[in-house]
Amino acid sequence: MKKNFKMTTVLLTVIAVLGLFSCERDDSGYIPPVPPGEGDLNLPPLDPELVKEGQQVFRYDTFGDETFWTDVLQMNQVIEAAVSPATALSVGLKVDAEALPAEVVAGIEDGSISLDDPQSTLALISLDAVLGVKGTVSTGEDGKLKLDRMGITCALCHSTVDDSYAPGIGSRLDGWPNRDLDPGAIIALSPALDDATRAVYNSWEPGIYDPRFNHDGLNNPVVIPPAYGLYGIPKAIFTGDGDVEHEPAGPVAYWNRYVAVTQMHGHGYFEDTRLNWTVDHREGDDLVTDKLPALQAYQFSIDAPSPPEGSFDIAAAARGKALFSGKAKCATCHSGPLFTDVTDGGKLHPQSASVAVDKDYVNRSATKQWRVSPLKGIWQHPPYFHDGSAETLADVVTRYDQVGKLGLSSNEKVDLTEYLKSL
Repeated sequence: MKKNFKMTTVLLTVIAVLGLFSCERDDSGYIPPVPPGEGDLNLPPLDPELVKEGQQVFRYDTFGDETFWTDVLQMNQVIEAAVSPATALSVGLKVDAEALPAEVVAGIEDGSISLDDPQSTLALISLDAVLGVKGTVSTGEDGKLKLDRMGITCALCHSTVDDSYAPGIGSRLDGWPNRDLDPGAIIALSPALDDATRAVYNSWEPGIYDPRFNHDGLNNPVVIPPAYGLYGIPKAIFTGDGDVEHEPAGPVAYWNRYVAVTQMHGHGYFEDTRLNWTVDHREGDDLVTDKLPALQAYQFSIDAPSPPEGSFDIAAAARGKALFSGKAKCATCHSGPLFTDVTDGGKLHPQSASVAVDKDYVNRSATKQWRVSPLKGIWQHPPYFHDGSAETLADVVTRYDQVGKLGLSSNEKVDLTEYLKSL
């Protein structure tokens, strides 16, 4: 009797397993695709020492660009004379509260340290407390602080703070795009610019920057992109210019070299025959190339942030998830573990594929095509599309519904929006 019972149990177990298996695979051998955002790219672990080294590069390394920001743009003089902490915060610069000694915090709170005095800005720079700004500060014969030299780092545009102390002052959030930063307004303060160039910089809004303006002279800025959730993406930036074919150190390292040399004016070398552009800022040195692997490793280590608790409707998001892969057709392109089909052999898309208002930026790129952007953490960085033409995720859904003639009801659009907020 016990023997028959055991045999029956084994048979039932086998049947159950086969039944479960049949839900995943039919007799034809078809395996349903993994839902967007699920699955694994089986990426190797990152070297923790390399990541640690890269964090220092990301936060504090100027690549020697002081020769541009100080010697050419004379921004040290501008900051020393006219940029108070209040002014700096008003143009989106951020302060690392964890870099502030207790006496400085107390001074800010009791008013003995003025936020309207440029001297306070120099004191903050000397503490490495202003994200993305690195300076050499000395004391003059008059007892006042002097900003002898200054440069910028990756953290200027690609870090922000959590505002835990005050607006613009808090703990670092590396990889988060600083959409409050107004780089155009900051650069326009330079006395070295002609009026026409200054007007271009002043035309930009906070959170946008044109990384090709100094190459082709066209004025068509894009939003500052996040530097998180990038591990496993084989082509970097909106147009997929960066890949291992054009930068052996890696896809993100391509863009890091591009920005470090052509935008920050660090001492390094950049060349891309697709752009017909070669830039060499080396002065008998190369302060960029050897740092690219570590910098990329740190960026790869930064995961996309999870949405804040209570920031989306759970039930609506569940309905929106079904729409994402179904009626709304989002998963046609936003597929795979990272919500982008670029992980499928480096796939790119033609100019016409974009639903952004601007379609021309792609023509200034090396590929002349679009890369589908990953979606994890999308709740964090409005406005959306490369040109910032959608203020909210609801606007994104509406745009796709209109252009794609999806026929989504108002409730379905709400549900899809809530799903995007949940990523």
